[in-house]
Amino acid sequence: MPLARIETGHCNVDLKPAPIEPSWIIEGNPEARNCALSVSADRAACTLIWSCTEGKFNWYYDCDETIVILEGSIVLESDGMPPQRYGVGDVIFFRDGAHAKWHVEGYVKKVAFFRKTNPVGLSLAVRAVNKLRSLIPRRHDPAIQRGIGATAR
Repeated sequence: MPLARIETGHCNVDLKPAPIEPSWIIEGNPEARNCALSVSADRAACTLIWSCTEGKFNWYYDCDETIVILEGSIVLESDGMPPQRYGVGDVIFFRDGAHAKWHVEGYVKKVAFFRKTNPVGLSLAVRAVNKLRSLIPRRHDPAIQRGIGATAR
């Protein structure tokens, strides 16, 4: 069955336990929960809601992750980055291979978008193909439908 072209979700969903790797926990008993909202057809990207109770822990990123904090606050610290507090509305991007120390102050809830990174050679090939595709007019292009850029006959 083909995937829907548009999917919708909501931040107020039932979250399931998603325990933090025990060896990553530095202090406290943080309890994490999550729920997937969407997954791309090639499974290289997904969006989820994640929450966590108070505690300190390490986190190691094995893909690119962009987050938006919906509730609560955290203090993040990493090599070359002093501790900094982030709260509601803040957007943070973690590159594949990053490491951060999280300090959840009471509670945090975020929406997270994950994307697996491609090897450099494959990324260049994908960009080249996309560039070529952008040069080919598409039938559904509104400019073409209005006759903009069309040659008079």
